Amino acid sequence: MNPDVLTVLLAAGVPLALVAAGATVFVSRRRPRDDADAPGPAGPTITHVPTQPAAVDDAVDATGAGLEVPPGAGVGTLDDVPTQPAAPSVEAPELGRPALDVPAPAQGRLARLRERLARSGSPLGTRLLAVLSRDHLTEDDWDELEETLLLADVGAGPTGELIEALRTRVRVEGLKDPALVKAVLREQLVALVDPSLDRTLRTAPTTAADGTRTPAVLLVVGVNGTGKTTTIGKLTRLLVAEDRSVVLGAADTFRAAAADQLETWGSRVGVPTVRSDREGADPASVAFEAVRTGKAADVDVVVVDTAGRLQNKAGLMDELGKITRVIGKEAPLSEVLLVLDATTGQNGLNQARVFGEVAGVTGIVLTKLDGTAKGGIVVAVQRELGVPVKLVGLGEGPDDLAPFDAESFVDGLLQ
Repeated sequence: MNPDVLTVLLAAGVPLALVAAGATVFVSRRRPRDDADAPGPAGPTITHVPTQPAAVDDAVDATGAGLEVPPGAGVGTLDDVPTQPAAPSVEAPELGRPALDVPAPAQGRLARLRERLARSGSPLGTRLLAVLSRDHLTEDDWDELEETLLLADVGAGPTGELIEALRTRVRVEGLKDPALVKAVLREQLVALVDPSLDRTLRTAPTTAADGTRTPAVLLVVGVNGTGKTTTIGKLTRLLVAEDRSVVLGAADTFRAAAADQLETWGSRVGVPTVRSDREGADPASVAFEAVRTGKAADVDVVVVDTAGRLQNKAGLMDELGKITRVIGKEAPLSEVLLVLDATTGQNGLNQARVFGEVAGVTGIVLTKLDGTAKGGIVVAVQRELGVPVKLVGLGEGPDDLAPFDAESFVDGLLQ
């Protein structure tokens, strides 16, 4: 091998054994960044190494260009490598390779949401309890209750149902005791959020009769600005905390930093990312390759990111439909998760409606839910799509994503 080429590869951080074996490597250089909530580029990483040694004819340099190989050259041995000065012996942390993060367990995460809702004053629950606790409820009081629910984005239909149910209970039971008022309101709100919906996140691989396994495939969709890629990073940590093996697919090929951001999230917990080195590459092909890679590696879950798509861009929505069709040729979709910003209110419902038609949404991930007066969006979006809220974003931390539970959520509103 040309000594100059060897020097380039060694300088890029490629292990000497891989260079000697003639393995094909693609090296990406990225600058470190400490922001846990908006991961940026990390240090040098080897993004792909074939499991079998490649012929020297197939070698590429750090830029991906072919190397000139002398005639008759074959796969060499360590004895064939020109002598180089010995590298100093250093520990992994000095090489910029920190230990992997250990994500927080899934259990107990929603308890933090209850605490944060309580600290924020839970504006929705507080206002409802304040009105219902008055000695005599007039029509103006009932109008105030209705207005509070509508401002919280519960929606006209569910609001009417709740007001009617509360009117009936007040007439029958009186509701003079504050404890009874709170108990009745809790019961009605839980029924409205609907604890009977199946909120299970389908992340178990399937096994065929011949013993071959197919990973669960999660497609994550949503418009720009909802924190979709960050949510995928947090979801990856949640899956790792549940001992799932994961492969990420960076099918958002139109935003320059999207793949870097996703790869950095994955690298922190030891999860590989399938990506294209060409900006604007076909997203469907990247998604397809991610699923194929996941099958070959026998992982449990493949999570595919997609570009943030505005609901009024018909061409982009058609492309999302193409991604779902192409993935389906390699493995069935287990989940299509729509990421919504809880503070967007009724506009979020418009997004949900369009994505439901194009991608067949199976679950909702609500971000920025803690401390918002818009908690009623949980009810409205479930009614709009007929699918459950499965995950909720609790805050800015890397582990602030939790499985949604109807009763725990209502308890947080009423604390």
